[in-house]
Amino acid sequence: MRGNGKRDRFVVIGGGISGLSSAFYLLKQAKQRGRDALVTIVDPSERIGGKINTLKRDGFTIERGPDSFLARKTPIIDLAYDLGIENQLVGTNPKAKKTYILHHGKLHPMPPGLVLGVPTEIAPFAKTSLLSWGGKLRAMMDFVTPASKETGDESIGDFLTRRVGAEVMERVAEPLLAGIYAGELDKLSLASTFPQFRDAERKHGSLIRGMRANKRLAASTPAVATRLPDAVKNSMFLTFRGGLNTMLEALHESLERSGVEWKLGRKAAAFRQNDADEHGEDVAPYEVLLSDGEILEADGIVITAPAFDAADLLEPHMNVDALHAIRYVSVANVVMAFDKATLGIDFDGSGFVVPRSEGTTITACTWTSAKWLHSSPSDKVLLRCYVGRSGDEAVVDLSDNQMTEAVRRDIRNTMGITAEPLFTEITRLHHSMPQYPVGHLQETAKLRTKLRAQMPGVWITGAAFDGVGLPDCIRQGKEAAMGVYKSLIGDFK
Repeated sequence: MRGNGKRDRFVVIGGGISGLSSAFYLLKQAKQRGRDALVTIVDPSERIGGKINTLKRDGFTIERGPDSFLARKTPIIDLAYDLGIENQLVGTNPKAKKTYILHHGKLHPMPPGLVLGVPTEIAPFAKTSLLSWGGKLRAMMDFVTPASKETGDESIGDFLTRRVGAEVMERVAEPLLAGIYAGELDKLSLASTFPQFRDAERKHGSLIRGMRANKRLAASTPAVATRLPDAVKNSMFLTFRGGLNTMLEALHESLERSGVEWKLGRKAAAFRQNDADEHGEDVAPYEVLLSDGEILEADGIVITAPAFDAADLLEPHMNVDALHAIRYVSVANVVMAFDKATLGIDFDGSGFVVPRSEGTTITACTWTSAKWLHSSPSDKVLLRCYVGRSGDEAVVDLSDNQMTEAVRRDIRNTMGITAEPLFTEITRLHHSMPQYPVGHLQETAKLRTKLRAQMPGVWITGAAFDGVGLPDCIRQGKEAAMGVYKSLIGDFK
């Protein structure tokens, strides 16, 4: 870090929620230390926010990317308070708590007590029509199956098959858990996605017993939600009344007030390290080269770009096999609006998920207007159908007409909906869902350790590393800001 009271200069590569959070907390760290900082955000898109994209149309609030977040994950709640938008938080409709699973072409309610696809209440689980008696009995073997003594990572699919059997894994857990990542459970890292499963097995000798204990503990622990407005304390999922763009707009306004520089529509093409002995201490340690030839000086760099772009930046400097191992899956969502009077259906839940074995185009359907009351006029209905997952991505590149036809066929077969939509909005998110391979945590930790040693002040973070949810990305942005300052000036506040 340059001396003489000069301004700290940071370049954040990526203008999604990870990059915006990194910038916000870099400025906050600087203020706490009484330092002056300039943050520049670089992104190839002309708009900020990455996958977050709220559309307002005809009285509807439509999310074209993520639509909500887990209330128990505090980083996003903390950010909402920092931005002064906590009063805009809204929860799900308390009358729409049911979720269904498609099985043999029919919607079956998920049995009460399921936690991430793991049964914690035996009686409802025994009564469900989703599973055969053989599948249910195999799941109960979890109580007597010894805990694994292996200490290494394994896939979610292998773990769940070992604990509760293939039928529960394929019919219940897979559509629930894989939907979060659009992935294949037999390829996704357990340690990087659901480490609480392994912890439950080790601590209690049984996945079911452990998840039941976790559920009781959560029920007896004062809610994270002590800082939440009373109106949303009992909701598992939250969003903002005006959509997730509420958070983007507040972040943009805050960053503008702090003098952030925006380099949108341009890509970070490369960066290089300056030699302090050759250039002197007043020369910034790094230079970032943009695609239009502009060079940005930087005391610290936070890379929040997708793993494949981060690999391009880092490969000239070090081995990036850990980044190349992170595949990305393309997905799409199809949102349809209807006049409620034309449907003749009262939705009593939030939607349904679809196992791979059903052979449908859609992987899930959210009954958005039932789940989020603010999203639709009261006499209208909004449905959001999800398309594409690992091993089934070609559907994402169908024409609009082909995709709409396939999705309408699925909702006709599953829900009997034949009405013509008022409108349809299709959003394609190419290469948007990172897939954490087995061993992901260890390999990316090694990469970060090497990076800190070779290029202090350069940090890689974002959805490719430690979680894909909005709160996870915000937490990582905050950690990046603290880590960069710690490496540059050697303190930690």
